[in-house]
Amino acid sequence: MTVRAAAEWDLWTTTARVVLDHRDRRHLEAAESCVRRVTAAVEAACSRFRADSELVARADELVRGAEVSPLLAALVHQALDAARASDGDVDPTLGARMVSLGYDAAFADAAPVPPSESIARQLDGRPAWQRVLLSGTFLRVPEDVTLDLGATAKAAAADMAAASITARLGIGALVSLGGDVATAGPEPSGGWQVRVQDLDGDPVDRVRLGSGWSVATSSTQKRRWEQDGHQRHHILDPRWGLPAEPVWRTVTVVAPSCVTANTMTTAAIVRGRGAPEMLRRSGRAARLVAADGSVVRLGGWPAEDSAAA
Repeated sequence: MTVRAAAEWDLWTTTARVVLDHRDRRHLEAAESCVRRVTAAVEAACSRFRADSELVARADELVRGAEVSPLLAALVHQALDAARASDGDVDPTLGARMVSLGYDAAFADAAPVPPSESIARQLDGRPAWQRVLLSGTFLRVPEDVTLDLGATAKAAAADMAAASITARLGIGALVSLGGDVATAGPEPSGGWQVRVQDLDGDPVDRVRLGSGWSVATSSTQKRRWEQDGHQRHHILDPRWGLPAEPVWRTVTVVAPSCVTANTMTTAAIVRGRGAPEMLRRSGRAARLVAADGSVVRLGGWPAEDSAAA
């Protein structure tokens, strides 16, 4: 793909990037504005790191249940759908556990918002995400639950931003928010060519995305920190409330939406050795890089020779 116009900037401890199949600089400025507007709205709705975000500022109301903005309701809906689709492997209720493991202290730009310290006992054994009630725009969050929508909300922001650019400008666009890449509108000649690599020195592949398709990567190598002599990473296994065993350095999946792709990559990291079978059943194109650097390609992911070419 010949890049017609591109811009990037720092966002959410990662990099935001927008690419257009168009030469006009004015279109690029308008496209960047679309991405910034969408990401600002998502942050204002659900950031755990902002005391004035809707999710944090209204936490006390949400224990009783309250009507919330359509955007927050949509983001919670997608997070709960991801939990259902992954049998709970992608769990949006691990916010308090993330704080206790030191993630906020290591990566937040501002002081973390303390989670609820309630020790309320539940009368049923359901997972916490199943006790979150969302009906339309009515949301109720149990007092002992701290929602963390980070994974699915970032992917949703990529989906929404790409769609927003095409709706406003009528041109094809690719939006990348860290490892979450979404496309919308007419594709360039040869499709969107996406380079897939995590850290320098890791295996490199290139995949071609058709119009409207997305690719997401989850990694156990980035967003790492040390706590009490233990190495941590940010993808938790909900069964234990600890970072998932790093069987895979990265998992990448192509899907019709970035939220779907991200749900599958996160679940695959949590599943560990069971991830290849899960991804084979899904039929999605996927690439898994093991801890030793070996690569597993599934579901039509380009072979190594094709990727190198």
